[in-house]
Amino acid sequence: MRIGVVCPYAVDVPGGVQLHVRDQARELRRRGHVVGVLAPGAEAEGPEGEPVPGDGGLADDPGLELAGRAVAVPFNGSVARLAFGPLAAARVRRWLAEGRWDLVHVHEPASPSLGLLALLAAQVPVVGTFHSALERSRAMRAAQPLLRPGLERLSARVAVSEDARRTVVEHLGGDAVVVPNGVQVDDFVSAAPRREWEGLRAGRPPAVAFLGRLDEPRKGLAVLAAALPALRAAHPGLRLLVAGTGDGEVLRRLPAADAAAVEVLGPVDEEAKRALLASVDAYVAPQTGGESFGIVLVEAMAAGAPVVASGLPAFRRVLADGTLGALFPVGDAGGLATALGGVLADGAAGTGPAVERRTAASAAVARYDWSVVATELEAVYETVLQGPRSLAADPGAATPASWWRRPVRGGP
Repeated sequence: MRIGVVCPYAVDVPGGVQLHVRDQARELRRRGHVVGVLAPGAEAEGPEGEPVPGDGGLADDPGLELAGRAVAVPFNGSVARLAFGPLAAARVRRWLAEGRWDLVHVHEPASPSLGLLALLAAQVPVVGTFHSALERSRAMRAAQPLLRPGLERLSARVAVSEDARRTVVEHLGGDAVVVPNGVQVDDFVSAAPRREWEGLRAGRPPAVAFLGRLDEPRKGLAVLAAALPALRAAHPGLRLLVAGTGDGEVLRRLPAADAAAVEVLGPVDEEAKRALLASVDAYVAPQTGGESFGIVLVEAMAAGAPVVASGLPAFRRVLADGTLGALFPVGDAGGLATALGGVLADGAAGTGPAVERRTAASAAVARYDWSVVATELEAVYETVLQGPRSLAADPGAATPASWWRRPVRGGP
């Protein structure tokens, strides 16, 4: 099968959708499909005019074609770098014509970027994956009449979580089948710890990790920073390893004693991320909103790091309401300190609820392995290519085999 995959976000900025597209393309190629990827971005050149290699992300995908420079647009508490307009549309049309795809898979088809342009121009079946979860969005509701003609051309709708599916139902109309984000589980299971990032297992005070964009309030770094005094009092010598992009202003405002416990690693590549999660005594996800899934929770679970997360609906689903990781109330620094303190105490003792959750999490991540996720996507593709106009999820179904078909119009 010849599959064209469209990423809406620029490849030169790390992000969950970009990594999802990269791994999707890799797994589908491994299964014998021909896969091309189209994404915003301009080729970076070195001093001799040679292309600059990336860090193993989507920018290094062998089937990638760049559609030109992107524009930064604020969205859902973050900044998305998108490509739209006549030049981008022309490049999309050329990519579609030259690719001779049997099927096109667009990510975030409702965003004003390449996916929507491909959806409008494609002459073959189109599958759309929705990643975002929005509680309320006046902008999306207002844009619905403009988006509907394009979205009605989708042959199948996929959502990465129940929260993303709810956004489709409430804001765009219609329904979607849930196929979760994927993880290369073996890459995390086999990751080698780095001694400089280890804590308890190396006979040192505990080490905990935060991963995310430091300058996005919804990532919750301020909540974690507010919990530091209590954590340091209970666990002298505790280290907080912070990895991600951004200026980290919230960290610069910390009192000297708390700041001394923080090590800012800056951006890390995928290999370093896996090593970090395999090294620390806990991974903390203090996000306050805007999360539809929580792929890094799965990555941490696969690497063997106990997870401590805010009680966002998406995180509760991934952590099975606390059976796979510790939860605390959203935005509650005291609750974070208590939950994380319990995990660290169990880790030091080698027994207790945190150890049991970690064992259960190591088994549960198999559901998110790309070998499973890609099989579900192939089932969508095969059904679409057999002729139905749309594919929706039966809310009572547990597997793709139970999907039922109907035209996607109106509500669920």
